[in-house]
Amino acid sequence: MRYTALLSLFLGRPRSLAPLLLGLTIAAASSPIAAAEPVDLVIYGGTSSGVAAAVQAKRMGLSVVLIEPTQRLGGLTTGGLGQTDIGNKSAIGGISREFYRDIAKHYENPEAWKWQKREQYRGTGQSKTAAGEQTMWTFEPSVALAVYQQWIQDAGIDVIYGQRLDRSAVMMTRSRPARIMAIRMQSGETYRGKMFIDATYEGDLLAAAGVSYTVGREANSQYGETLNGVQTKMARHHQLSRGVDPYVVAGDPSSGLLPHLDPTGPGEEGGADKRVQAYCFRMCLTDHPENQIPFHKPEGYRAEWYELMLRNFEAGESSAPWINSAMPNRKTDTNNRTGFSTDFIGQNYDYPEASYEQREQIVAQHLLYQQGLMWTLANHPRVPANVRREVSRWGMTKDEFTEGDGWQGQLYIREARRMVSDYVMTQKNCQGLEIDDPIGLAAYTMDSHNQQRYVDADGHARNEGDVQVGGFSPYGISYRSIVPKRSEVSNLLVPVCLSASHIAFGSIRMEPVFMVLGQSATTAAAIAIETESSVQDVDYEQLAERLSADGQVLAYQGPKKTPGIKVTELSGIVVDNGQAVTQGGWVSSSSSQPRVGEDYLHDNDSGKGECIASYTATLPAAGNYRVNLLWPPFSNRSSNTQVTVVSQGGERHVIRVDQRDSKSKGRVLIGEFQFGTKATVEISNADSDGHVIADAVQFVAIPNAVPAQ
Repeated sequence: MRYTALLSLFLGRPRSLAPLLLGLTIAAASSPIAAAEPVDLVIYGGTSSGVAAAVQAKRMGLSVVLIEPTQRLGGLTTGGLGQTDIGNKSAIGGISREFYRDIAKHYENPEAWKWQKREQYRGTGQSKTAAGEQTMWTFEPSVALAVYQQWIQDAGIDVIYGQRLDRSAVMMTRSRPARIMAIRMQSGETYRGKMFIDATYEGDLLAAAGVSYTVGREANSQYGETLNGVQTKMARHHQLSRGVDPYVVAGDPSSGLLPHLDPTGPGEEGGADKRVQAYCFRMCLTDHPENQIPFHKPEGYRAEWYELMLRNFEAGESSAPWINSAMPNRKTDTNNRTGFSTDFIGQNYDYPEASYEQREQIVAQHLLYQQGLMWTLANHPRVPANVRREVSRWGMTKDEFTEGDGWQGQLYIREARRMVSDYVMTQKNCQGLEIDDPIGLAAYTMDSHNQQRYVDADGHARNEGDVQVGGFSPYGISYRSIVPKRSEVSNLLVPVCLSASHIAFGSIRMEPVFMVLGQSATTAAAIAIETESSVQDVDYEQLAERLSADGQVLAYQGPKKTPGIKVTELSGIVVDNGQAVTQGGWVSSSSSQPRVGEDYLHDNDSGKGECIASYTATLPAAGNYRVNLLWPPFSNRSSNTQVTVVSQGGERHVIRVDQRDSKSKGRVLIGEFQFGTKATVEISNADSDGHVIADAVQFVAIPNAVPAQ
């Protein structure tokens, strides 16, 4: 074969090795290939992971080329995701933590504050910077980009922009396991290296190299999980209101389904499918009039796409369907919330394996959807007036993503391909199953966005796929999960589309973690080059020693999260929040104690009057029962939470509970009531003065009480 003579150049080793190789596999080229000089490490994908990998390469003395298919570095970190998702910041070290330190240094400069004063900015949520902390976890997209560009310049990293992989032209040996020798771009440019990293969100290089992967959800039975596969029973959050009609002509099934409802759904509970959790754009908005671009009605606007949302409002939803998190300079990171929002549910199934042209069409459809959504929310007369007022206060920013009038090109690819290697990270790892080769930690809730809309047995539109389960401590990510199977490819590492089940990936898939894994991948690549070994044969002790020296966190040293109280440990009949029927923007959490079960719900101290959690118990016999409310108290809780008990005959008893009272120790007697064999308690955030918590309700029979007649 005409490329055999180049093997020694590709490998950077003596030509005497060439006879040991069986040859090269390469797609036929229509013209001679222009080959760049060989380097130690070729990184395909300039995401946050790719940038961290390239920086580490330079620090370890490797020659490196970083190839970014678009014209912008940083992926989601520079693409709008400025409210960092991590869960426990102590899990993040190394180059990843350096990034958040550099963000903090930027905002220490008074000149960084153009649209507001520093003291006017208040971070919120999990990304809020604690007093004395030297890092900052919220930032403007342009600032993240500037930090990365400075890193690239300081390190002298060669970045190739606008080059997409020719997926039919990955040059590999025919030996098993194979080695990648070079990759060719659609332009004809070819990049040769000793080691390769696929740092894309899509996993294009791993797939083109013949590495095993999957798309979609595994069945629970495959890895012994409980939160994978179809999850209609978990569909409490980000759910449509009850009773939303799914048909084009309301009440007439013969008129057909409204757009984007899946006629084949939902599927077998816990069963596998090829559906992918929804994508969206993490919008950067502002309410500063001098820096604002009002929402516009896009060309090609499709009114029918939003009919389901309008019916959802008419069925009871009354809040703005977004999480609008504060960023510096009166900007936001805006994400999906409630049953109909920025997630374009069910419209991305083809994206992971689509051609580039098909992907461009899918991205364009997502942009059209989200632009039309924002205009509809701000202007449509069927949208509640309070929502229109709130949404229309905001707009895109003039000084972010200027080439798109405030709209970015980076779609939030929450999940695409996932490699299947010799070790697959699963729900069991998230919840405590330890591994013996950690290369970094993950710390976020197992989080899957909705994956489909379907029609339920009652003929109503429902969402399915949302799962939010936390309550566990940071956990290690196995080195084996970022390298292919031993029998497949010996010089490729995959720090983004790593080997993990759908639900475990939902916890791992955070930008700080991707940076951690990018650095660890390069470190392993450097050791493999030095020892002339495959990536599968890298000595873990040597790898761990270097990672620790470079500041990576390989073991969580903080306090372990205390597990919740088990329902079986409580007397009487206990209904946990997982069994409650909810409406409104409840958020799952597990950060406080004493809680019952894995998590509890809170209303985020917003959308007053919109959040209701209804607990219904099946009682062993009619009679008199004591009703206790259980929840984790804290100083930010509501002091006047409304609790309604529906007793026998439908009589409603309204009680107000102080949920911030620490003396209660998270349990209060609501009262004694007479019930039939069914009992209902509702928790509402109407007129509340703090965070309302919905955790558990306990029904305890009163002995020797006169039974109900």
